[in-house]
Amino acid sequence: MAVERRTFLKGSAAVAGGLTLAGPFSGLVAGPAGAAGSAAMRGLRPVPDLRDGKVRLHLPDGFAYRSFHDTESPVTLDDGTALPGRHDGMGAFRPRRRRGRGRHRHDDTVVLVRNHEVNNPGPAFGPVGDHTYDPMARGGCTVNEVTLHGEVVHAYTGLNGTMMNCSGGQMPWGAWITCEETVNGPDVGPDFTGASNIPLTKPHGYVFEVPTQGRASGEPVTRAGRFAHEAVSYDPREGVLYLTEDNFGFPSGFYRYKPRRHPARVGHLDNEGRLQMLAVKGMPNAHLEGDQPRGARYHVEWVDIDDPDPTFPYTPGQPAPTSNDTAINHVGDQGRAQGAAGFSRLEGQVHDKGTIYFTSTQGGGPAETGPDTVGGYGNGYGQVWAYETRSRTLRLVYQSPGKQVFDYPDNITVSDRGTLVVCEDNNEDNYVRALSPRGQLWDIALNRVESARTGLPRYDDEFAGSTFSPDSSTLFVNIQASAGMSFAIWGPWHRIRV
Repeated sequence: MAVERRTFLKGSAAVAGGLTLAGPFSGLVAGPAGAAGSAAMRGLRPVPDLRDGKVRLHLPDGFAYRSFHDTESPVTLDDGTALPGRHDGMGAFRPRRRRGRGRHRHDDTVVLVRNHEVNNPGPAFGPVGDHTYDPMARGGCTVNEVTLHGEVVHAYTGLNGTMMNCSGGQMPWGAWITCEETVNGPDVGPDFTGASNIPLTKPHGYVFEVPTQGRASGEPVTRAGRFAHEAVSYDPREGVLYLTEDNFGFPSGFYRYKPRRHPARVGHLDNEGRLQMLAVKGMPNAHLEGDQPRGARYHVEWVDIDDPDPTFPYTPGQPAPTSNDTAINHVGDQGRAQGAAGFSRLEGQVHDKGTIYFTSTQGGGPAETGPDTVGGYGNGYGQVWAYETRSRTLRLVYQSPGKQVFDYPDNITVSDRGTLVVCEDNNEDNYVRALSPRGQLWDIALNRVESARTGLPRYDDEFAGSTFSPDSSTLFVNIQASAGMSFAIWGPWHRIRV
């Protein structure tokens, strides 16, 4: 999710007028529907935050929550890190077994590895060391041990010196793969913000492995590609990583990375594999960002990317001659030259029982006829796709019929009952939604955060980073904004079929 670009567009839309604060469609829906209802009509009610009693979320009856790491006020971690905002993708892991730390035991805490999607050059947050990739980049990951009810036990910097760490994916060997949603570097011209990349010391646009104990090596997996990475998921049967691309103004691709060695067997992701891109059999350059028939299903194949890690000529200290748009399309253009499919802004994804579910944030409208660097590539309100790894088929799970139904799906996770949990990222009311694999949609949470400084509503701040605790009792989720915060939400999940 290109945060600064989204904020710019939000402001432009407000000036243009016509925006309302109506939310998506009320209740359980499986297709086109009418006008939105109130939160109460949708089965949600205001619930006080157990941190301080303020109402920040509307939830179903019987649910409770606590917020933590609210960066509207300064937060300092155990290693002295001034916690950045832009809380984004996140994974939840079991902590290392131990007798206890203070009053908390290993069986009532969770390790959260959390992204911070900070763009533009500047000094890295937190201590600089082997876990620092580029000392002049401001994004990265923090490692946070918290209780199931959102009380912070321990927190520190796990990786820094990266940029635009958007989402990622949990690996079963006890690691988080974090993704850079950018191709900035000293060899590339400015991105959409216009900020110079000259201060950067290394190219960006990679995935990194972050352990749940200790710190990262600070070395990217370059063979998994240099492009606008969003999220990854892992197929344990084949040992393959699937990767989404959020190329805001251009077609996005769906990729897979096949390591040389099965990562679960060796305990890490190697940098010797092959990157491939999805194509639809018999439909070269299929426009999957466009409106799809209900139940659409496609047989797919995979094309090789021969140059997954491009670098471009430049003179240190001088503006790079290669434009950001050229660089951000270099990898995807190789696949499209072989017939790879184009999607709209692929964002969150998750693996469940041999199926990879992923979101297309602006998919489902009229097909694009060329780049769209202003409104974003895609004219719809969102799609959710499923790739079935064994049959190599791609099917449409859900396509929003309008913004009042489902508006810009982003991060996604899955409950142990097989229900998808999807975060919205739009310019109005943002919800966390539940989606069945058969396309039924209902509500879990509504953002009602207000600024502590100004009292103004922040209802359009996006949800991100949804992930369940290993025991499935608690949903952790973030508000992704400059003043970010995290939530622990718990309650009778079975009662709402999550």
